[in-house]
This record gives sequence, C-alpha cells and structure tokens, in this order.
Amino acid sequence: MQRNHFLIAAALLGMLAVMLGAFGAHGLEKILEPRMLQRFHTGVEYQFYHAFALLGTGLLREKYAHQWLNYAGYAFITGVLLFSGSLYLYVLTGITAIAIITPFGGTAFILGWVFLLVFLIKR
Repeated sequence: MQRNHFLIAAALLGMLAVMLGAFGAHGLEKILEPRMLQRFHTGVEYQFYHAFALLGTGLLREKYAHQWLNYAGYAFITGVLLFSGSLYLYVLTGITAIAIITPFGGTAFILGWVFLLVFLIKR
C-alpha cells in the first residue's frame, strides 16, 4: 500500500498548530502587542482549519484516487505554508514586506476548496 502523504502532512500540520498555538499563548503573550498576537493566532487558526481539510482530502483520496483531490491537497499545503507561514514570520521578525505573501496563501486556500468542490461535482 502506498503512503498517503496528505494524511501525514495533515497530522504534522495539526501537531505544529497545537505547538505554535501554545507558543503564542504562553511564550509570545508577554512580549507582543495584542494586534500582533492576534495575527499570530490567525495563522494558527487557519493552519488548524486546513489541517482538517487536508485530513478530509487524504481520507477521500484513500477511496478515490482522483487528480482533483491531489490539486486540493497540494493547494491546502501551499496555503498553510504561504498564509500561516508568512503571518508567523511577520509577527516574529517584524519584517512588513513578508505580509505581501499572505494573500497568495489565502488564494491557495480558496483554490483548494474549489478543487475539492470540482472533485465532488465530478464524482
């Protein structure tokens, strides 16, 4: 049986979201202003949502080996890296130019949902 990389990535992203959430709540709370802490929390929140989306995509892929599911899974992973990752980097480094990446991650999230929808309609 072939490894389902989407399930592995979902578990990894979920675990990292818990760790980053704890870091934000306990490590950054005292050193960041509330606005920046909220941005960090937004990154964690969207990472959680899309870890679950990736988990669902991976489970669907166990039953249906369909290209649209591959597109959705890779889009969700890309979205987490670009959206959440850029928020984490922005908050931790203060480099405002990093924030230009965030909308590309949001677009990847949207595309992931579109690809999942296309799969469900075509199935």
